[in-house]
Amino acid sequence: MIFAPSALSPEEEALREEVRSFLAGILPADFRPGLGLGGRHDPGFTRALAAQGWVGMSIPVSYGGAGASTVRRFVVVEELLAAGAPIAAHWIAERQTAPALLRFGTEEQRRWFLPRIAAGECWFSLGMSEPDAGSDLASVRTTATRVDGGWRVTGTKVWTTNAHLNHFAVVLCRTTPEAEAGDRHAGLSQLIVDLGTDGVRVSPIPLIDGEEHVNEVVLDGVFVPDERVLGEVGKGWAQVTAELAHERSGPDRYLSVLGLYRAFLEVHGDDVDDTRAAAIGRVGAQMWTIRQLSLAVARSLEQGEAPAVEAALVKDVGTTFEQQVVETLRDAAGGEIDPEGPTMFERLLAECVLNAPTWTLRGGTTEVLRGIAAKALTR
Repeated sequence: MIFAPSALSPEEEALREEVRSFLAGILPADFRPGLGLGGRHDPGFTRALAAQGWVGMSIPVSYGGAGASTVRRFVVVEELLAAGAPIAAHWIAERQTAPALLRFGTEEQRRWFLPRIAAGECWFSLGMSEPDAGSDLASVRTTATRVDGGWRVTGTKVWTTNAHLNHFAVVLCRTTPEAEAGDRHAGLSQLIVDLGTDGVRVSPIPLIDGEEHVNEVVLDGVFVPDERVLGEVGKGWAQVTAELAHERSGPDRYLSVLGLYRAFLEVHGDDVDDTRAAAIGRVGAQMWTIRQLSLAVARSLEQGEAPAVEAALVKDVGTTFEQQVVETLRDAAGGEIDPEGPTMFERLLAECVLNAPTWTLRGGTTEVLRGIAAKALTR
């Protein structure tokens, strides 16, 4: 595994300034930043961003995108996450579904979905996780049975972010029984499910802070036509693992806490004792290091590689870091946690304390990611 040092070019830095200027003009003065990829679902913001050419940036121009490099997209995403912008409407479609369609989709699928994604008009969820399965995706129990003209899908998906608001979900399901396939990783396929179709039931799963953005999705004999099979039938496992390099390595895995960090500096930056100075420096140094790892993976993706193991490591160190930052700043600030406190720092700290336990779960648990890395290192 190699993380090659990388720096942004002058053109990439100029793009950063352009994005910052856009955000300064569109976000209200009293805007409360979201926690990284947990930003709000705001279709209006997504469309405004798409009008700048900053949604589906890596989609080729022929499919309605900007045809931009992976690293230019990295720059835009980094600024959106740093601002806590309301990115949830387009997030999954832009980050994960579009690259999957480009790599595995049919020409018909690309021409139908990609222009809509780039315009900020088509929103996706991920149908991977299932009850009692944790991060073990190969234990999928959702099944798809061949019928005339397509498939009947039956099963349950959980933690399906914004499925109550989004249009489609890419569902990982078993199209060949495991006993027949001979390998639990074989016989899996990905189907594009219309979340508004008959047989789909979406129920919110309230989180500890009362938010309802993740869901249980029950698929009761849902019909999916053949033209909505993503990639090759039976090759779903290889496709999903290729996708995870996009899901696990981005700035969203270490920037959930940047808004909290900035708010801490606004409140305590003029009253820094040695303990606080050490906390501030430690957080800044670690964040910069992880950013370099993430940028190295982006460069690798730009060159057409699939650095799944490197992405797993970035996700592991990134989300562990995020949890540590919450506790570090909580200790440095002292006092009681108050979700209705007078400062943005107090309100964000309360939100982070409630949400941070999930960060090392979403996108693959720490234990699973370390297993992936260990296998690669011992080959």
